[in-house]
Parts: sequence; C-alpha cells; structure tokens
Amino acid sequence: MIDLYFWSTPNGYKVSILLEELGLPYRVIPVHIGKGEQFRPEFLRISPNNKIPALVDPEGPGGAPIALFESGAIMMYLAEKQGWAFMPQEPRARYEVVQWLMFQMGGVGPMLGQAHHFRKYAPEKIDYAIERYTKEARRLYTVIDRRLAQAEYLAGDQYSIADMATYPWLRAHKWQGQDLADFPHLQRWYAAVRARPAVQRGLAVLEEKVDRSGAKPTGERWDNLFGAGQFAPSEKTP
Repeated sequence: MIDLYFWSTPNGYKVSILLEELGLPYRVIPVHIGKGEQFRPEFLRISPNNKIPALVDPEGPGGAPIALFESGAIMMYLAEKQGWAFMPQEPRARYEVVQWLMFQMGGVGPMLGQAHHFRKYAPEKIDYAIERYTKEARRLYTVIDRRLAQAEYLAGDQYSIADMATYPWLRAHKWQGQDLADFPHLQRWYAAVRARPAVQRGLAVLEEKVDRSGAKPTGERWDNLFGAGQFAPSEKTP
C-alpha cells in the first residue's frame, strides 16, 4: 500500500485527489506542519526539502520501493504507474499536460502562496507586496481563463493531472483577492472539477484537521510555518 505523507494544503490535496481518481489504495500519514513534524529526521529522509506531500510506494519501478517528494513529480509518477492515466503517453499530448503542470508548479502555487501570505498572514500590512501579488494572481487567473476559453480542460479535451494540480490552489480565490465571476471560462471549469466525486473525496482527507477559524497562527505554529523555526531545523538534518 502506498504511504502518503500529507497535511491539508493545496499541494497535499493535489496528490490525494489523484490517488482517489486512480482508485489506488493508500495510507495517510499526517505530518502536522504547524507542530514542526516536517522537520523530523524520519520525514527528512523521504522529503529532504522538509515539505509535504511525500510518497512511499513499496512497489516502485522494478518492484523495489521508491520514495518521492515534490507534488508534481509524485503526480507524474502515479500517472505513469497506472498506465499513463490522466497524462497521455503520446509525446505531443503528454507535454501539453506537462507544460500546464509546470505552469502550476512554477507560477500558480508560488505566486498565489505569496498572495495568501501578504493578504492574510503577514504580521504587518505591506501595501507594495499586497498589490504586487494580488495583481500577479489576477494575471495568472487571466492566463487560465484565456486557455479555458479554447479548451475544456487545461491540457485540452481531457481532464488531466494539470487540472488536479491547479484546482486546489484556486479554492482560496477570495484570499487572493479574486472573484471567479470575473473569469467565466475558469469558473465553468472550476465548477466541473469541484463536482467530481474523486475530487470531493480527495479534499475530505484529514478534514477533521482543517482549521476553519480564520485565525492567524501564533506561537510555535507561526514559528514553524513562517518564522525562524522553518529555517533552523534544516541545519540539523541528519
């Protein structure tokens, strides 16, 4: 059985959604990032960048176990493992998927994460940062909307890992200062992805752990997520 090292973040949900879409059996191993569990030596041996998600497949290539970190790499591995599910084997179609997956990894995730931070979590209001990342979020939403005016899904006519990777990051659109009504093609796609049963199951993983209070993290949790605590443990990596 696959082990999924997980916490309830957009990057974590990308992989839980894919596992549900594939129907693969998996065991969730919670890694509470607010408590600093991502810095434990046993986790760092799997995920040297001390980030979730990570995955261990006891039946990897050649029948030998494999450990993977980085959500995009994990998604590509699982798609290929399952007979190129949600990522075509034919090179032209495959790279259509890969380029939109990289768009999410290199743009959507990092930039919307900064929008989250400066609009919601930063200890002081920095107008320049808020404006910069809110505008960049809008630009990225516009790129997606234009694409979805041309195609049913990000990589074309077929739902793919690129859609699964992007959707969880857009769920917090209000935090990013965006209104889905401004992006009708994206809004159509968003509703279609959200309605998929496997997506709903993937988003239900560790549902009981999700903090819906809206309160800013404080104390140890703040330190592990945003403060000095996120850096010091890396210096102690075994």
